[in-house]
Amino acid sequence: MAVSEQQVLDALRSVNDPDLNADIVRLGFVKDVVIEGVDDVEIEMTSRVRDRKIKKEDRVPTVRQIVAIASGKGGVGKSTVTVNLAIALSNQGARVGILDADIYGPSIPMMMGVKNERPMTRDGKILPIERFGVKMMSIGFLLEEGQAVLWRGPMIHKTLEQLFADVMWGELDYLLIDLPPGTGDAPMSIGQLVSLSGVVLVTTPHNVVANIAGKAAALFRRLETPLLGVVENMAGFVCPSCGEQMRMFSGMTGPEQATKLGVPDLGSIPLDPSIGVAADKGMPSLVANPESPQAAAFKAVAGALAAQLSIAAEAQETAGTEPAAS
Repeated sequence: MAVSEQQVLDALRSVNDPDLNADIVRLGFVKDVVIEGVDDVEIEMTSRVRDRKIKKEDRVPTVRQIVAIASGKGGVGKSTVTVNLAIALSNQGARVGILDADIYGPSIPMMMGVKNERPMTRDGKILPIERFGVKMMSIGFLLEEGQAVLWRGPMIHKTLEQLFADVMWGELDYLLIDLPPGTGDAPMSIGQLVSLSGVVLVTTPHNVVANIAGKAAALFRRLETPLLGVVENMAGFVCPSCGEQMRMFSGMTGPEQATKLGVPDLGSIPLDPSIGVAADKGMPSLVANPESPQAAAFKAVAGALAAQLSIAAEAQETAGTEPAAS
């Protein structure tokens, strides 16, 4: 008896996506079923980044997902997390960009080893600098060595608008925005300029950091921006000789912070001096030490982030197709 397309689809309904908790047929993942006599079965699995819900005035409509990486306090390793997550996503085959929105203290150029680069222009657009498979733009590329930025809110807003709209980002799966610490002008401006897919909060196991991170979370909730989860940096120190992991700080952990905020725990990055050393040399940890425990941690966090973005996109699509309440 010939096998029908409906029988194939019915069989595939037993395969559930572990993140979205639904079968792959209902989710629309099954494409191009071809039946040519059944002696064996071949299934080709590919991945596709889902689209965010884009508002009409969005400055970068060619980007599928835009994620802000935030922290309530400086010094928690937010930029380090940003560059390594970008490289991890790129290594998985995604098209990735970084926008350095820390106008007063841009650090992405140095961490990515391109601090002396200057962007070119084409057709009136700025071409982003590219390294390690990641496109990036920062005010740091446009400043002279040691030059300070003395701008108030309106100038920051205009600069961020230009970094979005005047840069030739092209088609990207992910654009990660490295925000300045705190709850100042930049997060509010970005919320007006683009449709954020969500925010990742970077924290460390210190109670003061956790307290300020809670205030940052409150700001983004007021801006109606989804909180995708918490990443704990400097979570524990792995002894290089014995392999034992020790907690160096006694404050609130990332998982505890995530529970308190009611958001997912995206994972923890171990405390390792080599991470900072690599960044200072312009070589992110994932590139300098790709087989290390911290590299594995960054990869795991990148996977968890991609899953949360997929879950959020599915929730938006489902909400958009539900009939209005009578």
